[in-house]
Amino acid sequence: MDKPDGVFDREQEWSDLTRFLTSPGSGMRLGVVYGRRRQGKSFLLRRLVQEAGGLYMMAVEEERRLALERFAGTAAQTLFGVPASNLVFDTWENALRSAIAALPRVARHAGTAPVLVIDELPHILRHSPEVPSLLQLLYDESREDSSAPPVRVIVCGSALAVMSELLSGAKALRGRAMLDLCLQPFSFTDTATYWGIDDPAVAFQLHAVLGGTPGYRDLIAGPPPESVDRLGQWLAGNVLDPSHALFDETDYLLREDPRITDRALYQSVLTAISRGATTPTKIGSIVGRSAQALAHPLDVLIKAGFVVRVEDILLQRRAQLRLADPIVRFQHAISSPSLAMLEDRRADEVWQASEQTFSSAVLGPHFEHLARVWTASRAAADLFGEQLGPVGPTVVNDANGRTRHELDVVALADGQVPRTSRATVRLLGEAKHSQQRRTMADLARLERIRDVLAERGIDARQARLVIFARNGADSDLRAACDGRADASVVDLQTMYGAKPVGGS
Repeated sequence: MDKPDGVFDREQEWSDLTRFLTSPGSGMRLGVVYGRRRQGKSFLLRRLVQEAGGLYMMAVEEERRLALERFAGTAAQTLFGVPASNLVFDTWENALRSAIAALPRVARHAGTAPVLVIDELPHILRHSPEVPSLLQLLYDESREDSSAPPVRVIVCGSALAVMSELLSGAKALRGRAMLDLCLQPFSFTDTATYWGIDDPAVAFQLHAVLGGTPGYRDLIAGPPPESVDRLGQWLAGNVLDPSHALFDETDYLLREDPRITDRALYQSVLTAISRGATTPTKIGSIVGRSAQALAHPLDVLIKAGFVVRVEDILLQRRAQLRLADPIVRFQHAISSPSLAMLEDRRADEVWQASEQTFSSAVLGPHFEHLARVWTASRAAADLFGEQLGPVGPTVVNDANGRTRHELDVVALADGQVPRTSRATVRLLGEAKHSQQRRTMADLARLERIRDVLAERGIDARQARLVIFARNGADSDLRAACDGRADASVVDLQTMYGAKPVGGS
């Protein structure tokens, strides 16, 4: 099936869904689709049902009886062509069995199975935890009937911790789901296109605040800021406005996950990470809890996609904990500390007082992250002409220089395994978000780091040196990189599609 014109991007996701519907075989196949809210899951799945034929049902927060009535009413009109009041289900087994049996009636394309989509499944699981086991039962029964017509069932949800558990351990659907699709935010380059932003500086700063979540655009009236100078005024009208839907977005996101009951504790953990606490011990010292007591909250936040573990690419050491969602980081760094002033509608004052924090706590970490993303997705084509391996940060201790270098971007050769003594390093990079243009001192520092790694027996002599610089390089550094095959400068323009400086 061709992707509908109204669906932006999502080529790979649509291909995955289409392949799921057109895969050969009789009977029922199961799929799981999940992702944080406002990623476009419902929009995409409704279009899928429209194209393939089937039944789309959106669950809401309501009691069991009302949920069954909602399902029956939707199925009555879509599958059976009768008034909603004519169909009644007293159990989920009857509801699912009847709907799945009727799906072939509404198939639209030969070779494409009709599909039942149950969206926001976690709302149903709160009062009907038996639903996954019932789907397991129906799946197993269908596998025993080789003459059964092909049908597909997709369950979807926004509570990542709940959805990811569906296929884990001894859960009913483990080993039965043919599709396991997590809908991610748009890439930073696709986000710029989606918002219609041509200026890389504006695109970068907007992405540092809102990320690539497509649903946020629908909540903001008017176009994005025309320049970075107008960003503060633009933010004052939405993310920093107490009356705006995005003002409390972090709290809404936490509320979605039924495992997060003590939101004050979870918010405190996120605040600690936003302040630079990157280990359970450091977080505990800020929150006032032991590292052991924080094990469960941190596990939930990681599974829910709020926090990520950033592993050192070269060393066996404790992973660093970082905030994964830009809007969560922005609200904890900028909004939360000035909540009283924002509620007093003094957003302009808050912005002026927070610009330095915005640069160091929001833009800086985001630039480092995008440097790694660009290296993983674009460096192979733009710099090497060959595939790269894993990408991540590392720390290099220089005993002779009596210093410790934190390296933002390290790429291994294709096929290499991180944290092994004989890894081959193909790229060493440092990300600098400061206003200043980078100089020869930055290149000299990377050269020294390369030498230190080589002295330790790490295969880094041929590693390319890349300086990621928000505002590029001065004339001396540009000239030096232009004359070398092993050094390059990557600025925002390059990250958004321009040609890198040097490395030719």
